[in-house]
Amino acid sequence: MDISAILPDWKVEKIEVAALRGERARNAGSNGRLGEHGKRCSVGIARITIDGQTGYGSTGLLTQAQGEALIGKRLIDLFDSEGRLLEPYRIPLEYPILDWLGRRRNEPVYEMISGSHREQGSPLVVPCYDTSLYFDDLHLADEREAVKLLEEEAAQGLAKGHRHFKIKVGRGGRHMPIWEGTKRDIAIIHGVAGVAGPSGRIMIDANNAYNLNLTKEVLAAVADVNLYWIEEAFHEDDVLYADLKAWLQSRNQEVLIADGEGLASPHLVNWAMKGYVDVLQYDIIHPGFTHWLELGAKLDSHGLRSAPHCYGNAYGIYALGHVAAGIKNFEFVECDDIVIEGMDVSAYRIEDGLFHVPAKAGFGIDFDDELFAREVAKSGWSRQ
Repeated sequence: MDISAILPDWKVEKIEVAALRGERARNAGSNGRLGEHGKRCSVGIARITIDGQTGYGSTGLLTQAQGEALIGKRLIDLFDSEGRLLEPYRIPLEYPILDWLGRRRNEPVYEMISGSHREQGSPLVVPCYDTSLYFDDLHLADEREAVKLLEEEAAQGLAKGHRHFKIKVGRGGRHMPIWEGTKRDIAIIHGVAGVAGPSGRIMIDANNAYNLNLTKEVLAAVADVNLYWIEEAFHEDDVLYADLKAWLQSRNQEVLIADGEGLASPHLVNWAMKGYVDVLQYDIIHPGFTHWLELGAKLDSHGLRSAPHCYGNAYGIYALGHVAAGIKNFEFVECDDIVIEGMDVSAYRIEDGLFHVPAKAGFGIDFDDELFAREVAKSGWSRQ
């Protein structure tokens, strides 16, 4: 990113932090590892003031002491010579800082970080998928009723503009008997694929609830489905992933292997370089946006694919659209339908399986200044 236009007298004047709350459009059930996720959610937001202007963005792990230490610092000193935020300022404040820069320059963040693969000034449109298909069926004893319920939820996604879907699987890992749960996974995959149609891509995510042989059983049973990737089939293991990759190749079954969420193995990138994993999925909030620009470039150079994770953080959904401009082999924006009070994302839209990123300054999200100030006073903090 070009930082030549950052003036030396631009200094951090104020930092305010608060949690904004909201709800998903639909209650989210269990996954292969955790219980019910629920409907309510919140996102930590920081507002930074520099040279009298504000920028907003998601913040992770920013303490009051860190905020106080930043007051008076020159903005230019937070970046390295290549225009990347220095490590100590990334997770705590990279989003409000980048949003501030975009607002000051009156351009979207995606234009500031856009890679050579993308034409400057062109509309940013990125493939996306509906990530909301959880274990909402565990109360149903009948498999046909369970499939019907998930088909109805997929149809809701279609009505909102989605064409591609990620389905949580691994019911037999914790919540149901192994084979009964695995059979239901297979039936639901077929049901949702039927709703998506032949052009809809299907992803499945086991949250490490399968083992290698169960993974093969499921993949063999859904070989007739347009299955694009399997995610977190089991905890990362190079021997097991090498076996799975060889098995898929022996069957000419073109399913990608995706991993990298949660407590991912530190060896995962190296295993991807060796050809055992195709898609990397570290989080867009932690390790974050700037980290993803660096990792994405590395993955691009090896022909690997990037699909940053963001479930559970409503801000991250929109950050994904912007980071896509800096990564050539970016796969999808992961979409969950969440409304956060005081956070206006109406400039974004989903249409025919595509995520349209607005050509608005910063991250293109408008915040209610007064509501945010009330939340800061009520339960957040401020330093200046």
